[in-house]
Amino acid sequence: MIWAFGDSLTAGYGLPPADGFPVRLEQALRKSGIAATVRNGGIAGDTVAQGRARLAWGLRGLGKKPDLVIVELGANDMLRGLPPAAADKNLDLILAELKRRQIRVLVVGMKAAPNLGEEYRRGFESIFPRLARKYRDPLYPFFLDGVAADPRLIQADGRHPNARGVDIVVARILPAVQAALRT
Repeated sequence: MIWAFGDSLTAGYGLPPADGFPVRLEQALRKSGIAATVRNGGIAGDTVAQGRARLAWGLRGLGKKPDLVIVELGANDMLRGLPPAAADKNLDLILAELKRRQIRVLVVGMKAAPNLGEEYRRGFESIFPRLARKYRDPLYPFFLDGVAADPRLIQADGRHPNARGVDIVVARILPAVQAALRT
C-alpha cells in the first residue's frame, strides 16, 4: 500500500475522485505490473505544519504500515509566503518520524512562484533536495513538472492540474514511485 500524503495536489482538488492523483497512480502502477493500492492522504489547503499535525493519526487510519509514503507538501506554504524555515523544520520532522517508523518515503518537491523573489525561491526550493539527502530518501524534484506552465493542463483556478494534467504528473512520477518501491 502507498499513502499519497499531501495537499490539494494529492487530494485531486476540483476533480472527480476517479481523475485524481491517487486513483490514476494506482491504475498506472497496476498497468505496469505492480499490484499496489494507493490511499489518498491529501487535504486541500494543508501546509507542511498541518501535514505534520495529522501524520500520526493518518498513519493509524491506514490500518497497516504502508510500503511507501509519497510526501507532497509545501505548495500552500509557498503560496502564502510563509517562511521557508518553517516548512523546512516541519518537513524535517515528518521525514524523521517516517524514518523512525521504518517507512520508505518518496520526497516530492515544489517550485516557488517567481513573484516571491530569488531569495525566497532559493530558500524554499532547497528544502526538498537537502532533506531527501539527509534522510537518504529518493526525491522527485517537482510534482507539477510538465504541467505547471501549460494552461491547457491546469484548471480554471490556475493552480491545480485538470485530468489531462494529472495524467502527465502520473506518467512523469511513475518511474520514481516504482524505484522507491524497489529500494
